[in-house]
Amino acid sequence: MHNFPFLNIYRKKFPHKATLGIGGNIGDVKRNFKKLFKLLNQNRDILVVATSPILKNPPFGYLNQPYFYNGVIHIYTKMNPKKLLKYLLKLEKRFKRKREFKNAPRTIDLDIIFFDDKKIDTKELKVPHPKWKERVSVTIPLKLSGVNFCDL
Repeated sequence: MHNFPFLNIYRKKFPHKATLGIGGNIGDVKRNFKKLFKLLNQNRDILVVATSPILKNPPFGYLNQPYFYNGVIHIYTKMNPKKLLKYLLKLEKRFKRKREFKNAPRTIDLDIIFFDDKKIDTKELKVPHPKWKERVSVTIPLKLSGVNFCDL
């Protein structure tokens, strides 16, 4: 895919850094990821720093569904965690994400994996993302992204 992997050599310093997990298994997921990359780059409060290659992974939880495509996107942002989450949920809605049941198939899934070096534990947001270390859909793209979160 054109922008997966991607590395931005122009690194403006925004106040925050974040790593986003992306996934999907319904519709043209690769096209959705390309469109997502474009939308993130059009947002003046976000600078995309790097993306991982996209991997194809088996589903977990609910197994009777297609394989997922997954990756990570490292960003700088002017948004606080709550505002970034709200923006990501808005993007999911734009891609017609439906939340029918836990681990259901989806057009796109956007998660905040890390935000700065913060620990957040609210009903709406948990950072670092719970169980990220146990999911190859996150750990492998993180390794392949070529960016150490601490170095952002």
